Amino acid sequence: MSTSNGQWYPPEWPDRIRALTRGELRPVAPRRAATVLLLRAREGGLAVHMLRRRASMAFAGGAYAYPGGSVDPRDERDVPWAGPAREEWARRLGTDAAGAQAIVCAAVRETFEEAGVLLAGPTPDTVVADTTGDDWEADRAALVTRELSFAELLERRGLVLRSDLLGAWAHWITPEFEPRRYDTWFFVAALPEGQRTRNASTEADRTVWTAPAEAAAGYDRGELMMMPPTISTLRSLSPYGTVDEVLAASGDRDLTPVLARARLVGEEIVLSWPGHDEFTKHVAAKHDTEHIAPGPSGADA
Repeated sequence: MSTSNGQWYPPEWPDRIRALTRGELRPVAPRRAATVLLLRAREGGLAVHMLRRRASMAFAGGAYAYPGGSVDPRDERDVPWAGPAREEWARRLGTDAAGAQAIVCAAVRETFEEAGVLLAGPTPDTVVADTTGDDWEADRAALVTRELSFAELLERRGLVLRSDLLGAWAHWITPEFEPRRYDTWFFVAALPEGQRTRNASTEADRTVWTAPAEAAAGYDRGELMMMPPTISTLRSLSPYGTVDEVLAASGDRDLTPVLARARLVGEEIVLSWPGHDEFTKHVAAKHDTEHIAPGPSGADA
């Protein structure tokens, strides 16, 4: 497979797409998931926290992404809560109250698990200032192994989840031909004062703070591999000069889910993401994953 940019494109996709279009592949149900674009100020603008998934990972190995992961069924348990009501989040996310809570909890929990950053505080208007001690690490590890639920962590430490620190930003669903599928809500949040990120994830081999434009340029040069939702959300940050501007804009973001479409035109596969022509791919011949023609935007696959 040749590529002039860093778009993640597994070599098994063409065969799976053809099987799907022939009715030989049944799509798996996507798991609910959440991911967070952590932001902080930098000279000349803002920076976003990214991690590189280990090459050995079955899903998107080697790709740059944000902290995040699947909803834990226990994320629907009652948790100490601050910020917009669950019903308000439900309207924003297009789900019911229990589902909205689970998605928001997953966003906060996974950010703590993978980046060591906790969007919670002892009161509805405060945030934990430091999460780097051994006791915090023990709790984080217990969350990862599911020995401890997020609700139990908050209750044990007398904390409330600060849902008001999150802004809903985008909604993407893994294509139907993927064996691992996720129904993922993307959020934005500012790095709390006093806290710092670290590579706390066993799934990542590198973490960086980077200007969105710099990371996008690395993708365009083919130096950084990313999935379409990642590079799309990176590019969507470009109009904003400060973290506050991003958070203020989150309330007006369109959360219509983006789901790839694949169709056969003769033997050619046409793979597209509605509203995102940059990612359109044309795979020319059957079983040929080496020749991938540019999409309408001129970007090679």
